[in-house]
Amino acid sequence: QVQLVESGGGDVQAGGSLRVSCAASGRTFGIYAMGWFRQAPEKEREFVAAVSWSAGRTYYKDSVKGRFTISRDNVKNTVYLQMNSLKPEDTAVYYCAAGDWEIYSTGRYDLRDSYAYWGQGTQVTVSS
Repeated sequence: QVQLVESGGGDVQAGGSLRVSCAASGRTFGIYAMGWFRQAPEKEREFVAAVSWSAGRTYYKDSVKGRFTISRDNVKNTVYLQMNSLKPEDTAVYYCAAGDWEIYSTGRYDLRDSYAYWGQGTQVTVSS
């Protein structure tokens, strides 16, 4: 019912910047929050950032605070992740996720189980 398509991934040198985007389509009126997760080889998928759709409150993984910025465009139903000062350890497949109203019952924007819809991911590679 909700489709998510990521774009903007690619290769970048350490210290550089990249912005990934996630466009939502379908029953987008039911989206209450959107977030970004990432998964590096041989590691579990981890939370990166999230934003509530109405108030725009943001949440970040500690290691990306001050470097990454999540933002939303309610009209375009799109969420962005601006990544600055990239490090090799940021290399991963970045996944976009969308949560419905039930996410407010838990208040946990950092948990995979809080999100109902997922994109296919976009590769971000940071070289040293």
